[in-house]
Amino acid sequence: MKKLIFMTIALITINSYAQDQLNELTFEDCQNSSVFENIKNNTQILKYIAADGSVLELGDTLVIGMPSGSITSTTAIGAANTVGAAKARSRTQNSFTTLIMGRPAGVGSIVNAMAGEAPENASGAMQGELVVISEMKVSHKGSKKKPLALTILLGEPNGRAFGINKYMSVVDFEKSVLAGEIKNLHAPLTREEAIAKLKESKDLLDLGLLEQSDYEAIKQELTPVIMNK
Repeated sequence: MKKLIFMTIALITINSYAQDQLNELTFEDCQNSSVFENIKNNTQILKYIAADGSVLELGDTLVIGMPSGSITSTTAIGAANTVGAAKARSRTQNSFTTLIMGRPAGVGSIVNAMAGEAPENASGAMQGELVVISEMKVSHKGSKKKPLALTILLGEPNGRAFGINKYMSVVDFEKSVLAGEIKNLHAPLTREEAIAKLKESKDLLDLGLLEQSDYEAIKQELTPVIMNK
């Protein structure tokens, strides 16, 4: 009897774990209602194939791109010991719109939410930093009938913290890629990047710093990307 109970508990545990984790998921799956309606929020993903065809796995290295947003803070000056209205000084800083400090639903985020504050967006100072994928999860963009968005928990390559935060997060990977805020080192070249690389190779050829055969090889490699073939 005890053995039967143990086996039943083990089976329930395995089934529960299987529902909470997927070995592989693609961007197309995240948009396909016949697939995403059967996936619950916060399902862990071990391997993700992005819209551009690049593959993400735990432990992979990404690089933080350019911030696409800004934050303006206003500070009152001279209000304490002066008569009359205080002066205000505003300061605008670049910030990321799809990258936040900490976990998406970590303790810090919960405390901030209770205080009526939004999660802290990563500052522009993070641009160019290398980060490592620590965890990947998908959640619906609203109700269960909405497509899935991939959230990535990022760690520092050497295990250190980002200031007071152990982690930072990409709240929507595909949106972050489109905004240029996160880059996959192994992502295929875009058409614009391929054109720029071919132009650079042509300049090197004209300067005598690149052999004609090498240029032709680069041209042959990049032409399908440029011509969208």
